[in-house]
Amino acid sequence: MTISVPDGLRLDVNLSILFTELPLLERPAAARAAGFDAVEFWWPFESATPGDAEVTRFVRAVRDAGVQLVGLNFAAGDMPAGDRGLVSWPQRSGEFRENVPIAVGIAEELGCRAFNALYGNRIDGTDPAEQDELAAENLAIAARAAEAIGAVVLVEPVSGAPRYPLRTAADALDVLHRVPRENLRLLADLYHLTVNGDDLDAVIAEHTGRIGHVQIADAPGRNQPGTGSIDIAGYLGKLAANGYSGHVGLEYKPTGASAESFGWLSQTTKELHD
Repeated sequence: MTISVPDGLRLDVNLSILFTELPLLERPAAARAAGFDAVEFWWPFESATPGDAEVTRFVRAVRDAGVQLVGLNFAAGDMPAGDRGLVSWPQRSGEFRENVPIAVGIAEELGCRAFNALYGNRIDGTDPAEQDELAAENLAIAARAAEAIGAVVLVEPVSGAPRYPLRTAADALDVLHRVPRENLRLLADLYHLTVNGDDLDAVIAEHTGRIGHVQIADAPGRNQPGTGSIDIAGYLGKLAANGYSGHVGLEYKPTGASAESFGWLSQTTKELHD
């Protein structure tokens, strides 16, 4: 099976889940060699506040590879250990606020205009309402900082994290409604929404105007398109028809080597990104 990406949409590669067989700073060049000109990352440092030299090395690797950074996560804690963001985490709120200007500085250097602010898990012994109030404050802070460089802040429903409270598009949109900032947007990951039982047709029909970024992987398995049952081509077509014209992030776990996982792309799409 091959998939054509509709006119007006462009692909980018998430280099925190693809090309992980390579050291992080070698991945932008690998994406370029595979024919892609745009990339995104989860927070690419162990610390929320990396030193200047570490930031400089990252910026140089992206720039020297000749790719555009189109998406960057704010620091989200220890993702492999199960953390899913600092936005609503009272004990680490200060860490998130220190991270925001660093992330914005990297984005300003590289022309990135979208930040993913993972909401954070529910914390035992903490009132969920208190967490939601804190999240609103932190999202407003992040949105103001992003607005200074013409960027948006994304709020994402996530699957596979039992303590993460945002599971559907409606959950994320409720957060956006509580924080009246024009540059807050929904991150529509078609895999997460499908796994959580959301109605993608309804989400696209009713809320495309609030979507700031799209990501794809197939389900079940979170592998490359064509390995599961999601009608990715159909949903991308509906998004484009409804006015979405941003990037589509490839955020899947390849079943083999990353460079060999793009066989699902149609020749027309490959030529567009070559």
